[in-house]
Amino acid sequence: MGATDAGTTSSGDGRAAGARAGARLRAGATGGLVALAALARASHAGPTAMVTAMSAAVLVAASAPAVTVVVATAAVLTGQLSVGWSNDWVDARRDHAAGRVDKPVVVGALEVGTLRTAALGALSVCVLASVATGLLPGLVHVAAVASAWAYNLGLKATAWSWAPYAVSFALLPLFLVLTLPGAPLAPAWLVAGGGLLGVGAHVANVLPDLDDDARTGVDGAVHRLVRRRGRAAALLLAPAVLLAAVVVMVTGPLIAGGAVTPAPAALVVGGLAAVTAVVAGALGLVAPRSRHPFTLSMVVAALCVVLVVDAGRSVAGA
Repeated sequence: MGATDAGTTSSGDGRAAGARAGARLRAGATGGLVALAALARASHAGPTAMVTAMSAAVLVAASAPAVTVVVATAAVLTGQLSVGWSNDWVDARRDHAAGRVDKPVVVGALEVGTLRTAALGALSVCVLASVATGLLPGLVHVAAVASAWAYNLGLKATAWSWAPYAVSFALLPLFLVLTLPGAPLAPAWLVAGGGLLGVGAHVANVLPDLDDDARTGVDGAVHRLVRRRGRAAALLLAPAVLLAAVVVMVTGPLIAGGAVTPAPAALVVGGLAAVTAVVAGALGLVAPRSRHPFTLSMVVAALCVVLVVDAGRSVAGA
């Protein structure tokens, strides 16, 4: 073979090797994007984004310093990510048994080990960011996240399954207000309203999974209520608790400010929240396995945050 032939072969081999390397890079990039998309789904992206956005809105409404808004919001985001990922990590075997094809770990898009690493990594960042806002608010937020982890690690299958939701949702506004200058305490109505929203969200979240949970041994508070009082009792409980939260959020600032009647804007937003809570209950009755009632419960929470934003400085006890 001549020198020309050898050079041509060498050049062809080089192009082939380059093409293979490029294909590997493209496959790696595609695989990375697929893994990121799967991690986003496993984080329970909707609730995570909504809770994070609502937290940022409360801080901005309370005139928190920009640094506080960024750090506290980062703490909330990473805390929510850790809770979502730990949920899918801990429940992987149960989700496989129930055939939950909506879960990335069930369809093979994620490994259990990846979820575990992501959850623990997010939790570590959450602890650091929380403490960076101050020792007291940091401890409060860590307690809120620990409560949510306790639900994932076993409390969900007990009569106290509602408690982590109540505790975590109540501690979140307490944490946010404590990050403000002077570390004020959040008003009681805000903490109570948060706790009620948490319980309502818990009931709405569990209802579509009652049958799957029964097959996999989960027997929480809602499951016990259904067994003793029937499914209708649980379906009515969610909107009732959400309505109670709306009442607290509407009347709380009034009582704190000594007003007699709510502002027109508060009446409109409160009315929308109340109607949304009722619609969530009605959807639960006609479509027991639908997840729309839980989505609507988060909409109620968002509307309640609008009430908090409208209340402005009163969230800091002013």
